[in-house]
Amino acid sequence: MSQSLHPMLNIAITAARAAGAIINRGSRELDLLTVKHKGLNDFASEVDEAAESVIIETVLGAYPGHGILAEESGRTHGSKDSEFTWIIDPLDGTTNFLHGFPVYCVSIALAHRGVVQQAVVYDPTRNDLFYASRGRGAFLNDSRLRVSKRIRLADALIGTGFPFRKGDSFQRYMKLFETVMQSCAGVRRPGAAALDLCYVAAGWYDGFFETGLNAWDVAAGSLIITEAGGLVGNFTGDSDFLHQREVVAGSPKIYGQLVTLLAPHTRVIKADETPAPGSLAAAVAVASSDAVLDALAASLAGEATAPPDRALADAPADAPAQAPARVRKPVRIRKIEAPAGEPAPTREGFRSPDRRDARSPQRDFQRDGQRGHDRGPGGPGHGPARPSTRGPIKPRPKGQGTGD
Repeated sequence: MSQSLHPMLNIAITAARAAGAIINRGSRELDLLTVKHKGLNDFASEVDEAAESVIIETVLGAYPGHGILAEESGRTHGSKDSEFTWIIDPLDGTTNFLHGFPVYCVSIALAHRGVVQQAVVYDPTRNDLFYASRGRGAFLNDSRLRVSKRIRLADALIGTGFPFRKGDSFQRYMKLFETVMQSCAGVRRPGAAALDLCYVAAGWYDGFFETGLNAWDVAAGSLIITEAGGLVGNFTGDSDFLHQREVVAGSPKIYGQLVTLLAPHTRVIKADETPAPGSLAAAVAVASSDAVLDALAASLAGEATAPPDRALADAPADAPAQAPARVRKPVRIRKIEAPAGEPAPTREGFRSPDRRDARSPQRDFQRDGQRGHDRGPGGPGHGPARPSTRGPIKPRPKGQGTGD
């Protein structure tokens, strides 16, 4: 590799290649492997365990104070209170591996205070190494990765995964699949979520969605996508996807269109919510969005039509009594009929006879002056002259007050 890599990323790459070598050796002896059933359609082989062991040994050899979250061993290794946690899936796509279907990989991510900083996804069958450091871009071997430039969902190729574990809702997934399938150019399901996310980063997929995933399935691939210019979130578009068991990813334009389609089917519950059994919040976690909306509408309708007795029963016992609300009755206007032979009263007929007398003399004077101003003999501005109060004009003697 030509570029300088972060030391922690170098350790992750070393561990991934060591695990890949174990996986390649095991792929040549599939008939001799011991397979354990962790659950319905959920397998683990001795190759998974051997690959995880070599990864943990490599990581803790370099950083003994770091924490470990691994698919097979959980948190039994490493520090429990470290700010650094290595999130490991030693063999993503175990079912493919056991059947000789060459789509599986090693996934390793390093998170600091819950934020992924380093990521490696290694495909041992093709010797493809996807890796990224936060803020430094994403790469496939020595080539820089960028998400696709398609902007229309109708032209997009979308990756996904099928529900296969006990408790997964196949009916819910079929609604998701039908919604997306009718809106895009095609849907693919190889069976290794970590590789699917890397294919989005490489531009081979335009988008990806899946339910039922764990942190070790998506941690590394999510950073590789964002460093390649893509977006990752849960079905509502929020960044809280690592532990929500649902993820959607894609180029920015395709991601937004996928979120619009998938948001009605989300099952995300906020961390501070603790729904009680049988409550509406609990129903949100287990029912489809259509059923939740129906239940919510029925609940609101029931509260709006609750009888008065129920409202009184819900009120606190020490609440002060309220006066009964005043009932407004309709006002009836009665029309006065004039006596026979007399004209009906007009608006002027109801004017008080003392109304003019009650006005101030000043207002009468102003009104009359205005009328005279308008109709005076000289036209507007030439009303009747005001009476003089200075008496007769006396002639001025010569030589007084002037220069004559």
